[in-house]
Amino acid sequence: MRTKLLIIDPQNDFCDIEGAALPVAGANEDLKRLANFIESHQDRIGGITVTLDSHASVAVERTTFWLTRDGQPVAPFTFITAADVVAGVYRPRDAGLTDQVVGMLEQLTSAGKGGMVVWPVHCVTGTWGHNIQGDLARSLAAWEMTHQRAVSKVLKGEYPLTEHFGVFEADAPVPSVPGTQFNTVLATSLADGADVIAMAGQASSHCVAASYVQFMRFLAKTPALAPRVVLLRDCMSPVPGFEKLADDLFDRARASGTGVLTADEFAQSIS
Repeated sequence: MRTKLLIIDPQNDFCDIEGAALPVAGANEDLKRLANFIESHQDRIGGITVTLDSHASVAVERTTFWLTRDGQPVAPFTFITAADVVAGVYRPRDAGLTDQVVGMLEQLTSAGKGGMVVWPVHCVTGTWGHNIQGDLARSLAAWEMTHQRAVSKVLKGEYPLTEHFGVFEADAPVPSVPGTQFNTVLATSLADGADVIAMAGQASSHCVAASYVQFMRFLAKTPALAPRVVLLRDCMSPVPGFEKLADDLFDRARASGTGVLTADEFAQSIS
């Protein structure tokens, strides 16, 4: 059985550790558990792909981009809609980007998302927060040593004028920006030759959930590629306050036949 891992955004800034910009309760233990799983089952894992949330310090989904009507910084976790921007409730610090941002937010509304959350600045490319959590980084290096080939690392979120939760596609794709459009090459490379693909990482409420939905949509359109998909539920946690989104992910996964297992349960299934 050829098993692959897809690990979503296992980065310091999402861990509940000192210095993290957007800590997810339980994330550090999740990634330690995942690291132990990889170390204990190296011979059972045929490939590993790691996604890395990768941003500039100023981008549309973070506080550094926005001001309130009276020129004050926008608080983290504020929800912004196209109507808010049109009404002047919130505005880009760079007024020249207003029309483009309104268009992006309208695109989100058309997709049923309503608008976007403004996050604390996190996972700035090249910083400590962007790095892979230490225990997991060491287990990935050990896997590379054993297999004498690289873990695939995929950057997402580099385009600064759209949110990009799922690894395969931005929330509001831009036709002229290839990095925001569906990454068919990545999806195909993951599914090709795999019997099982196990997903883990942070956060179950957002980037894991979006990546799962995007990947399952791809598999539905490519019946020749039909790996079993498993969510490692004890190797992911939700952003605090968004626990229902994680519950919805697991409910949706079970309803579609996706396995929702602990790392130990999954280990038993592939041994």
